Amino acid sequence: MIQAGRVRLNGAVKRNPETPVNFGFDRIEVDGSAAVAAHKIYLVLNKPRGTVTTASDEKGRETVYGLLPPHPASPKNSTPAPGPGPVNDLEIPWIAPVGRLDKASEGLLLLTNDSEWAARVLAPDTHLDKTYHVQIGRIADDELLSALQKGVPSEGEWLRVKRATRLRSGEKNSWLEIVLDEGKNRHIRRMLEALRAEVLRLVRVAIGPLSLGDLPKGASRPLTPGEKAALDSALSRR
Repeated sequence: MIQAGRVRLNGAVKRNPETPVNFGFDRIEVDGSAAVAAHKIYLVLNKPRGTVTTASDEKGRETVYGLLPPHPASPKNSTPAPGPGPVNDLEIPWIAPVGRLDKASEGLLLLTNDSEWAARVLAPDTHLDKTYHVQIGRIADDELLSALQKGVPSEGEWLRVKRATRLRSGEKNSWLEIVLDEGKNRHIRRMLEALRAEVLRLVRVAIGPLSLGDLPKGASRPLTPGEKAALDSALSRR
């Protein structure tokens, strides 16, 4: 766009993409319209089982993007308020999941266009707790819970959980609460598979201080300012 002459800097066409710019002082226009920083969007989605966390899928499976409501374009020359807030009057040109939940998993999924913030949420050194409720096809005894916390080998890696507790048990299955402060590919499923426990359901119910709550399955909403501040506070303490 710059080399094509579509971008003006302080009223003059600049064709060198490496031209220095002083953000906050210099005026940048694209095709005659002022370029402004994108409004930061922070959404929480209750991902249903069977959807995939990609923009498109070569197998034609439903993606999480199909669950997001349409967002009309924002009024011209409007300046959205900074920080998290309502998004139903804003255009979302780009938004991405923060991490992944595999097709068979469900529950809390964050989406944002703030890639720096997303990287902090996912960074291994933050050790931000992720809490899951997992139904397994056997009775969970103390030996299983202890093995999850001590760790097991899987595909050349040593996998462990921060905490594992039994929520309830039926005649043939149990619900566990599992907390991870790290996350490897299919972490919980691989551990339970190694321990010969079939995973029937896997639901992420919290990320740090943010809880899924009563958000309906398939529904999404913006993070409240308080929720965003609590997540930021949890990240800053790590």
